[in-house]
Amino acid sequence: MLARLARWCFIRRRATLAIWVLGLLGIGILGNLVIGSDYSSEFEIPASESATGIEVLVDGFGESGGGGQSASLVFRSEAGVTDPAVRAAMEEFFAEVEAFDGVSVASPYTAPPVELGGVPQISADGIIAYATLNLRSNLGQTEMMAIGEEIAEIIPVLDGLQVEIGGQALAEFDPPEAELIGLAFAIVILILSFGSVLAMGLPIGVALFGVGIGASLVAILSQLTGIPDFAVTLGAMLGLAVGIDYSLFIVTRFRDEVRRGSSYEEAAVTAIDTAGRAVLFAGLTVVVSLLGMLLIGLQFISGLGIGAATTVAVTMIAAVTLLPAFLGFAQQRIEVTRWRGIVASGFMSIALLGAGLGVHALLFAAPIAAVILLTGFAIAPLRRTLPPRTPKEPRTTLPYLWSRFVQAHPWSMLFVGSAVLVLLAAPVFSLRLGFSDEGNFAPETSTRKAYDLMAEGFGPGFNGPLTITGKITGMDQMGDLMVLAAAVGADPGVQTVSPPLPNAELDPSAFLIRVVPTTSPQDQATVELVERLRSEVIPTALADSPLEVFVAGSVAISIDFTNYLSDRLVIFIGVVLAVSFVLLMMVFRSILVPIKAVLMNIISIASAYGVVVAIFQWGWLKSVFGVEPAPIEPFVPMMMFAIVFGLSMDYEVFLLSRIREEWDRTRDAVSSVADGLAATARVITAAAAIMIVVFGSFLLDDNRILKLFGVGLAVAVFLDATLVRMLLVPATMALLGDRNWWLPAWLDRILPRLNVEGPTHATTPSEDSELVSR
Repeated sequence: MLARLARWCFIRRRATLAIWVLGLLGIGILGNLVIGSDYSSEFEIPASESATGIEVLVDGFGESGGGGQSASLVFRSEAGVTDPAVRAAMEEFFAEVEAFDGVSVASPYTAPPVELGGVPQISADGIIAYATLNLRSNLGQTEMMAIGEEIAEIIPVLDGLQVEIGGQALAEFDPPEAELIGLAFAIVILILSFGSVLAMGLPIGVALFGVGIGASLVAILSQLTGIPDFAVTLGAMLGLAVGIDYSLFIVTRFRDEVRRGSSYEEAAVTAIDTAGRAVLFAGLTVVVSLLGMLLIGLQFISGLGIGAATTVAVTMIAAVTLLPAFLGFAQQRIEVTRWRGIVASGFMSIALLGAGLGVHALLFAAPIAAVILLTGFAIAPLRRTLPPRTPKEPRTTLPYLWSRFVQAHPWSMLFVGSAVLVLLAAPVFSLRLGFSDEGNFAPETSTRKAYDLMAEGFGPGFNGPLTITGKITGMDQMGDLMVLAAAVGADPGVQTVSPPLPNAELDPSAFLIRVVPTTSPQDQATVELVERLRSEVIPTALADSPLEVFVAGSVAISIDFTNYLSDRLVIFIGVVLAVSFVLLMMVFRSILVPIKAVLMNIISIASAYGVVVAIFQWGWLKSVFGVEPAPIEPFVPMMMFAIVFGLSMDYEVFLLSRIREEWDRTRDAVSSVADGLAATARVITAAAAIMIVVFGSFLLDDNRILKLFGVGLAVAVFLDATLVRMLLVPATMALLGDRNWWLPAWLDRILPRLNVEGPTHATTPSEDSELVSR
């Protein structure tokens, strides 16, 4: 069926291209103009103490009690915030903001005094103050971004007055352009790998179609389910990387078939029916791993998985349908490269690099590239054809010689590779999951400036206050609440605590106590404070009271969210590894090869986790990476595992399938490994280099989470393509010898067969089921 589809796309290439162009334009118009997007950064709170506390607050006080989303307007004036001119300007400003739909303002000039349950909103020196913005809970991310932009436009201009917009709800979000840097370097890597401009352009074209349609589909899906705003960027990063990689594998196989004497049509069909099968297997593995996050049961996590999986799925389909059409257009021209193509590609890379870095003056390079392509026909030097590369004999290549060297010293190579990975993984034992606060935003953003002003005027804990709440039956329980407030205020981790505030004077049904910690929201001491309040302080203070009290607030929500995901992380990883083990057994008819693959995946991913912890949590090289030490977001390890595991299957399948092919042909356990490595090393190296550059380019983005993903994924791919594929795989396979392909006869009979290398390379169950001992 796949062969027939490839042949149809090759022969009817104009119709295939037209379908994809119409899809790109049609879905793009729907996703960006007609239906639009509605991204959400709201975290769904799992069943927990903080979730119950939020329900009590909403029922008793409404969204103003802390149940809805909030932001702040922080301002500073050396003349004093109560100066008549400053006050007049700010009160007029607050009135304009409150006129926005879904926004209410708690002004510092009308705040209730502390003794009546109020919270200080003017600093002790009178220089800094803030107003709290309560936002309607059903506001989408797009609406909140629009509100933030409108507020920024009407900020009063007064000498000596600084006004900043605080809170992640209204934080600025500029779609990053770092993927353009990855694309620029991908052009260079593909040309060096293929030696052909046209062969370079095909994978990039497929990836751009996949990412373009995928991003528009994600925008449409955001109207149906909660998808975070940065899921689009993450999906684009992943789609660009896998799209180029998948096409790279297929184009490489196409060129090999042409060089063996196949017609261009048959070469395209064979490439899709062999390498294309592996692409589908690897792509579906990534999609299934990402969609596995739906099992977590949280909308935010599901949205991340859906967003990334959608882009990967579209890119995978493009690789096996659009790419054959491109090959049909290219045919013999895929091996012809003229100087005009090389020069134009160079200028295009410069243009993309400049756009990604924000140096838009370099965009002049794009028109130059277009002019060179158009006028190159008339300029003799640019018409010249570069001599085609002469393929090397596989057994004279460096990968083959390297493999034989590793196989000659398997124990020492295994020790060296494992030692490096274990050393890199060591920091993972101090992994602290949690949410970074607004102090990790870029210093030039209004969000970060507001955070710093709050910390300066009121203390770091004001950026993450806690709320203690619960239901009461009347004013007669206020005595117990006063005892509770006194006990909480006596804790060394508490800066200030407000008196209990009932929701009604005569017949209250709920209360709240506002608590300001002495430390910032992301500080471990704040986490310990919440745990201490819940387990020691509150139970002791209310030992003789029937009151049920809950600790809520952003920090408490973060703790409960983190605990919820941590409890499910091991299960999620275990299920994915178990499924992959069975799939690899079905593909390679072996027990030891899947076990080895699973173990290597675990240690390489753990090593990537370790590097992430050292940089983003410990703060190593923080000035180089532009980050501040903070906990690791709890969804990151799960997301990284899903992505990295799926990507590592690419290299696993392509390398082991070629080794298995040689084993089936020669039954030589030593030479089959070296020959398989020699046949795939160049394409795996190029694919890994592209992924590393694409992922690594996100270090240039201001968003900490995107930086974290970029570093983690780039390190994981680098380790997987070097230490694992080039060192540990040949070493372990040399030690195991013929036992690599052992599968008990009874298991071979009942285990379904999954062929990812096409009918040409299908294996027979006769000999590979028996253990041959050397």
